[in-house]
Amino acid sequence: MKVTHKSPRERIKAKIRAKVVGTKERPRLSVFRSHKHIYAQIVNDEKGVTLVASSDLKMDAKTKKTKRAYEVGKAVAKKALDAKIKKVVFDRSGYKYHGRVKAVAEGARENKLVF
Repeated sequence: MKVTHKSPRERIKAKIRAKVVGTKERPRLSVFRSHKHIYAQIVNDEKGVTLVASSDLKMDAKTKKTKRAYEVGKAVAKKALDAKIKKVVFDRSGYKYHGRVKAVAEGARENKLVF
């Protein structure tokens, strides 16, 4: 019998995802943070479709990660407004609302995305 353990972040993420669901009217803004990069996407969970996505892969690596995360938030919000998406629910994916995750949210809010 194989025993598998989930990381604390995975357990928290599962609790969040049980409550946060993206719909057609209000899709989910999901954030993924790796050690080097940050990714944000807006997802319609009813259809299982990614509507808009942005990341810092093509940004200058010499800038601070928090600044790049802020720019990713602004970029995903701009793409969302172009796709006529104004309201979203924020999914922090089990990360603390702090640092780069908070910067993505602030960047998105600055570009008039409501959550």
